[in-house]
Amino acid sequence: MYKFFRKAHKWVGIVLALLIIIFSLSGVVLNHRPAFSSIDINRQILPKEYQYKNWNNAAVRATIKLGTNNFLAYGNIGIWQTDSGFSKFTDFNAGFPAGVDNRKIFKVLSTNKALLAGTLFGLYAFNPSEKRWIKMPLPVHEENVVDMLQKGDSIFVMTRSNLLVTTNLKHFDVIHLPQPEHYDNKVGLFKTLWVIHSGEIYGAVGKILVDLMALIFILLSVGGVILFFSKKRIKKSKTDKTKRDRLKRTHKWNLKWHNRIGWMTGIFLFVTTLTGMFLRPPLLIAIANARVKKIPLTELDTPNPWFDVLRRIIYIPSEKTFIVSTSEGFYSFDSEFKREAKRFAIQPPASVMGVTVLEDLGNQNLMVGSFEGLFRWNYKTGDVYDLIKKQPYVRPVKMGPPVGDYKISGYSSDFKHQPVAFEYQKGAININKGATFSAMPQNVIDKSPMSLWSLALEVHTGRIYGVFLGMFYILVVPLGGILVLFTLITGIVIWFKYHVKRRKKPLQQ
Repeated sequence: MYKFFRKAHKWVGIVLALLIIIFSLSGVVLNHRPAFSSIDINRQILPKEYQYKNWNNAAVRATIKLGTNNFLAYGNIGIWQTDSGFSKFTDFNAGFPAGVDNRKIFKVLSTNKALLAGTLFGLYAFNPSEKRWIKMPLPVHEENVVDMLQKGDSIFVMTRSNLLVTTNLKHFDVIHLPQPEHYDNKVGLFKTLWVIHSGEIYGAVGKILVDLMALIFILLSVGGVILFFSKKRIKKSKTDKTKRDRLKRTHKWNLKWHNRIGWMTGIFLFVTTLTGMFLRPPLLIAIANARVKKIPLTELDTPNPWFDVLRRIIYIPSEKTFIVSTSEGFYSFDSEFKREAKRFAIQPPASVMGVTVLEDLGNQNLMVGSFEGLFRWNYKTGDVYDLIKKQPYVRPVKMGPPVGDYKISGYSSDFKHQPVAFEYQKGAININKGATFSAMPQNVIDKSPMSLWSLALEVHTGRIYGVFLGMFYILVVPLGGILVLFTLITGIVIWFKYHVKRRKKPLQQ
């Protein structure tokens, strides 16, 4: 078994080395989004799947009408001003920090007090005199503004964990949202594994620890490759004794530290790998609906029952009710947020990646869009109608991939009063098969690169390998993870048997 483990550890490690290094580097970038937010990648050097065409890749989340011939289109491209025919686009992003990640827009709201923009990194108000966006301070640590709405004189601002309200845009109050009915003080297993994998479970200290694990993965991978080739060089240096002895000493030193670092950090590397495997399909399907107790003394151990789950909010005046979309389903709140939130018995289809469209259609119907599709949902009866396929929605019997046939990233009805859905891959689709939405102009494409963070996400999740593997890319993370675990286990077994049990001299690979 030792001979098998030794050969397997060596050859599997060599094959995986580059993949491990790529995963480690991309993981560090993902762990520090603000630090890398100013770095962009030209989409023209990326595979065609990542290049803009027909407003794909979540280019547009929505549009808003400011005047008869004045509209704003916003989304991953930032904010662009256009006319009623959506024929000419003018950059409207002055004031946002450098980097396309800093102008990732979730919501633009026009009120009688100001024009507001909710972004990944905070709330901004447009200053007409300076013609630029000004960041507004919020009284919460997490400033990812995912939605906004106006109700009377009050403006509600929703982040992923909190709901804020203001009447003057100077002072914001945090609304303590009541817990949902039958609240069990548990959290999704997916979220638990996520924060363990990223290190967020222990805040900044945890992230640094995971960064260190990424560095160790890189050192072990590079060290393993060096050991592999140095052994070959030793064999080729039989005639030069001085060179051979020097190579042997270097090889011995590298082997000692490769082994030492490996066994000292093995358990941490194992946990990092294992948790990452369950964050992507197909293993994700097994844990998607599981809930577990909050781990004490961690970031998850918070009294806020809505920590990191809030996504969209809408107010229904006739019902005097707020409806909130979360990563765990749809809930209704009374107009004063006094009573416990009620979870709708029949939920609309919505991707775990979040709702991208939420609009009131009247008559107790909401339009709900996500990577599951675009639907009309009657929140009283539970009836769901597929707005793109033009047929009643049939719920799948078995759980499958967390995406539907149409991955909806945005919606607009401002183009010639036509319903236009923005599909992540296909781009703009007129769901009534009417007038074709305007082509994406070159000036918008040229000023809309891909953020380094987004590219790192594509790499770290394995989606980028779909360019040449097709749907089989889904196996990169689980199979790669299994092989990494195997390499870690074989390395520990080899070390334990020959360096602890038998107390023999260090193994010469």
